[in-house]
Amino acid sequence: MLNRVFPHPQLTAFLLVIWLLLVNTVTVGNVVLGTVLGIAIPGITQPFWPNRPRIDHPFKALIYIVIVLWDICVANVVVAGIILFKSNRNTHSHWIVVPLDVRSPEAITILAGTITMTPGTVTAMLSADARYLLVHCLHTDDPDGVRDEIKQRYERRLKEIFE
Repeated sequence: MLNRVFPHPQLTAFLLVIWLLLVNTVTVGNVVLGTVLGIAIPGITQPFWPNRPRIDHPFKALIYIVIVLWDICVANVVVAGIILFKSNRNTHSHWIVVPLDVRSPEAITILAGTITMTPGTVTAMLSADARYLLVHCLHTDDPDGVRDEIKQRYERRLKEIFE
């Protein structure tokens, strides 16, 4: 019975917190509405989640989030420096193929989203067999180093979290 009302309890809690952050005030009405949304949205979308993703190490997921937020802040400063102080002819953009070791669709989606959210890089395509990501990097003199950093800094952690 409880599984039917709360098919994804973590998502329910997450949606409630996001709702309260969006409205920027904590009132009884906002908590009730956030709770209703937190219950309704996972309930409505449950048919699209045939196999619920398992997060085996929630603490590692929290560490991953902190690392990504830090990297986004650092990348903003780096990209601002590139835009302000580098001429176009001194900017070396590259397309980078990143082979994937993760197989979980959720982990691949989070990895692609992480790359795209980090300023200076964008995930352009996932191969049909889900074994490679095509990533565009705004500026690098070492495309292999960027690929290795993505695999070491992000993909390795996602593999620990999801697999």
